[in-house]
Amino acid sequence: MTTMIPLRIAGIVSNVLFCSFGAVAHIWPIMVLHLILLPVNTIRLLQIRRLVRGVASAQSGELSIQSLLPFMSRHKYPAGHVLVRRGDRADRMYYLSSGEIEIKELGKVLGPGNVVGEIGVLARDQKRMATIECRSNCEFFELTAAKVKEIYYQDPGFAYAVLQVVISRLMESIPLQTPGEPVTQRAP
Repeated sequence: MTTMIPLRIAGIVSNVLFCSFGAVAHIWPIMVLHLILLPVNTIRLLQIRRLVRGVASAQSGELSIQSLLPFMSRHKYPAGHVLVRRGDRADRMYYLSSGEIEIKELGKVLGPGNVVGEIGVLARDQKRMATIECRSNCEFFELTAAKVKEIYYQDPGFAYAVLQVVISRLMESIPLQTPGEPVTQRAP
């Protein structure tokens, strides 16, 4: 991104210079061409700057669920309900607004405010990596995989926040190795 901004600025400067040259030398095709390219380069520069600002602000923030609520549907599940099973098709991501859930394979208990299911939704094969069960009555906000991907591509802040959540989850599930210890493969 850092090289695109100076290139766009150079393009805008050259558009202005060639427009001037075309007008002074009465070379109308060059002037018209660069009059057309000038707004294109200006708009693209503004889009790139907006994207860079969005990513920079996302680095400092958390995943904002409030902005996603209009796209989500609310569901309640009783204690003991299996939300997802390992190996199932991942067709939605969940935000836990109340209750407790357990990630069976990790033995980890999560409370309100956690997002789950994001790895499977973004994985190439869209398979669930773990089984999640409700330990108490739970309320979730669900976001479909199609909507997750749409927002992911449209909002760099959301994309960066989801990326941070995915990386932290993957880091939690990797067993720590001591120096000199051989890396062991997990059975599929």
